[in-house]
Amino acid sequence: MNKTTRFSLTLLAALATAQASAASTVKIATLSPLSGSSSNMGVQVKNGAQLAVNEMKAEFTKAGLTLSLVAYDDQADPATGTAAARRMAADRSILGMVGTVNSGVVLPVSQALAPSHLAIVSPLNVNEQVTDRGLKNVSRICARNDDQGPAAGNFVAGTLKAKKVYVLNDKTAYGQALADEAAKTMQAAGVKIVQNEGVAESERDFSAIITKIQTLKPDAIYFGAMYGQAAAFAQQLRARGIKTPIVGGDGYDSEDLEKLAGKGADNLYFTTVAPPLNAVPGAKAVAASYKKAFGSDLQGFGIMSYDATKVLLRGILNAAKANGNKAPTRIQVEQAVRGGTYKGLITGDVKFNAKGDRTSARLYMIAVKGGKRSTALTMTISRK
Repeated sequence: MNKTTRFSLTLLAALATAQASAASTVKIATLSPLSGSSSNMGVQVKNGAQLAVNEMKAEFTKAGLTLSLVAYDDQADPATGTAAARRMAADRSILGMVGTVNSGVVLPVSQALAPSHLAIVSPLNVNEQVTDRGLKNVSRICARNDDQGPAAGNFVAGTLKAKKVYVLNDKTAYGQALADEAAKTMQAAGVKIVQNEGVAESERDFSAIITKIQTLKPDAIYFGAMYGQAAAFAQQLRARGIKTPIVGGDGYDSEDLEKLAGKGADNLYFTTVAPPLNAVPGAKAVAASYKKAFGSDLQGFGIMSYDATKVLLRGILNAAKANGNKAPTRIQVEQAVRGGTYKGLITGDVKFNAKGDRTSARLYMIAVKGGKRSTALTMTISRK
């Protein structure tokens, strides 16, 4: 055998090894705001997913697959998120995505990814249209706006016994839908909506609105928004001496709510799809692992991302097994994720209905008094 022949055979062997390695490489992606005013939640999504990936790498190795995670920053912006989705679609080794935080981002992102059959498991997106559009590639493990809104509306009418309510929203797909559902339920319970208006999500000066609140004297305020804006509103409202309860949704569910609101973090209530750590049995051990891995505390959004990622990864493994223990296609993953039953997760067992909604999900009503949180209510939502 001459040198040229030996070189050719060596080159062919190297190429074959590289091709085999490439074929066995499996990636998943996260898409969440890693910068900007919602980054606290976005980092929880990324880190929760990374923790699940770290724990399941050995299972993938045993199945002959190399697993890794790619994190994309959507900046809570639909255009930025959609551009990232196109990059995901172009990377054929990415078989699924966990995200996002904002419904306004996941709606165009899931539509953009549908033709490439890239499976999305949403940990947090609550807008009804996420699943009501009938896309086969998107499923979610959380409750919906039409669960959260009525729960909050009933709480305002029943527990707070409000007769007059001022309703605000941040003009996003998330905040507006949430406020609309809450208002609808309150009105059905006989509550008078004294004002129902939107304010740009970037707005941080609420002086004009607070003046109207002083005039109208509502018994409660419902504000569908994210934590940064809600904190600014609460701070300014309390600074004007107004102690009226403020109620919102899971966009408030960040430890930065209390930090940013300061003394305004009082008499606040919010529904959340993410459990407090003391509300779920398996969270303690995962929280310890999270702290060790990332040097920060696990929050409810991190738990939801951890579970969503476990669903996606188990779906990929199920698809690989059905594919003769080879890396599956995106269509195979899409079908396996939607059709699977996932037991033993922190938030309980997960099974999806035909639209991609979880058949049994939980909602929590959190109270913030004097900057400290407590769980006021826990509700189970069932869907067929």
